[in-house]
Amino acid sequence: MTQSQRICLVFFLQPIALGAWLPHIPGVQTALGLSNSALALALVGGPVGTSSALLVAGWLANRIGARKITLVFYPVFLCAMLLPFLASSQWLLMGALVLVGGSLSVLELGLNVLADDYEKDTGRKIMSKAHGCWSFGLLSGTLIGSAVAGLRFDPFVAGLGIALVVQALVLPIILGLPERAAGAGAAVAPKRQGVRLPHPLLLGVCVFTFGTTLVEGAVADWAAVYLRDAFAAGPGLAGLGISVFSLCLATTRLFGDRLRQVAPPGRLGQGLAVVALVGLAGIWLAPGAPAALAALGILGVGAALAFPLGVSAAASAPGTSAASNVAVLSFVALLGFLVGPLIIGPLADAYGIRAGLMALAPMIGLSLVLAPFLTRAANRQQAQSAE
Repeated sequence: MTQSQRICLVFFLQPIALGAWLPHIPGVQTALGLSNSALALALVGGPVGTSSALLVAGWLANRIGARKITLVFYPVFLCAMLLPFLASSQWLLMGALVLVGGSLSVLELGLNVLADDYEKDTGRKIMSKAHGCWSFGLLSGTLIGSAVAGLRFDPFVAGLGIALVVQALVLPIILGLPERAAGAGAAVAPKRQGVRLPHPLLLGVCVFTFGTTLVEGAVADWAAVYLRDAFAAGPGLAGLGISVFSLCLATTRLFGDRLRQVAPPGRLGQGLAVVALVGLAGIWLAPGAPAALAALGILGVGAALAFPLGVSAAASAPGTSAASNVAVLSFVALLGFLVGPLIIGPLADAYGIRAGLMALAPMIGLSLVLAPFLTRAANRQQAQSAE
């Protein structure tokens, strides 16, 4: 098995447990008697944990290296994914999701640095393909979760089985990856002199990514609720909304590295932002569940490459190291997962779930405007390589 295949498999296996949880969100909402606003507050736990952990994740990646991070945090994350199924109140659900978000953020930072290290060491593009594999893993998990929900099987038992199988499969794959010196490739930096703001180029890339990654978080949290509330879909059908979104997102990512070679990243980011807006309009106008599923698929295409493009651009932007830059990107981008539930939940209670999801429109518009920062970062990397 080649190094690139190992990295892609590690990406594929990671989100299966997460995907298996997502179709159960409406059921947990009903079981705990939560309104959309109360559910939104509980779901904030995930991005709170993510954002908090990312404050130290970049330092940790530079300290011990991406390979060790994946070895340590894979089992931590898989154990944390079992906790939401055990929550008996809104606050316990929030606490469980804090632990999920924290472990997830550190693990995903390690995965992204692994892929970026491979691209820099070999000159071969793998980032979009790796994220495509991640999306197929999420799709596999949502299909499993939808089947579990439809058959009314115990979700905790299913989650435990997933955790054991995934850990058994991923351990030898990670051990087969080469050990890269911690902090390798980092720029020589002066001693710390307090808090430093990100370089404007990095900040632009981060805000671009924030605008579109907000879509991924919103669909993960609310797609099943949308299909249930708008079209009276049952648990199995409601879970398919996430699956359709993930399938279209994953398939687009498989072609992402090829698209990156034929189109400037900024132009590519702008085009996909327009596609995302078309999908969002379809969600508003959908007369029935089939049309809504199609709209979610279009939205998945539009959201597909924002984070892979953002990771590559951030790693090329000025900063202490690629790992630190990716950590900053992840922190800013994943704030969308914090903002999304807080906005969508209350809007859904007041005006309906369709109106709540329309809060994504200005955020996608922000990505459309800021996409040229991706090209600037790519040009900077090419200029440095030519020197």
